[in-house]
Amino acid sequence: MLSKTEKPYVIYLAEVIYNNIANIKKNNSDISNIDAVEGFIGTKIYNEISNGEFHDNWFQYLESNSFIDKDSGKKIPDETIKLLHVQKDATVKQLIRYPELYYAKSSFPLEISQRAFDFLWRMCESYELWCREAGQSKQIVLNIID
Repeated sequence: MLSKTEKPYVIYLAEVIYNNIANIKKNNSDISNIDAVEGFIGTKIYNEISNGEFHDNWFQYLESNSFIDKDSGKKIPDETIKLLHVQKDATVKQLIRYPELYYAKSSFPLEISQRAFDFLWRMCESYELWCREAGQSKQIVLNIID
């Protein structure tokens, strides 16, 4: 059983997304959470997440360490690795990239870019919900779930 502060592996991606969006907001305090999420789209880390490189690098790191968790010293269960592969596939599909995500004569997003935005928003919500459940409320800075 996980301790209250031990993060499930599937929450790590949400944490990376959340922290990057929070940094955008921190560096631009006059923007909304919506603008911060939109600002995240197109960043280097967003591109790595959306094309699967983020997970590929993570899997390579885990494999090079024989799938042993660096914090607990325990082997990561095969079921968890399978879940992370499912997470990668779902993430790549949700964040599919096209060269022009907006209609040419307006800033109205195409459905595909709205799907990416919605996915990122849900990841932020998931992270905040996990923080609340795990007693890590001090890590909640965007206050999306309030």
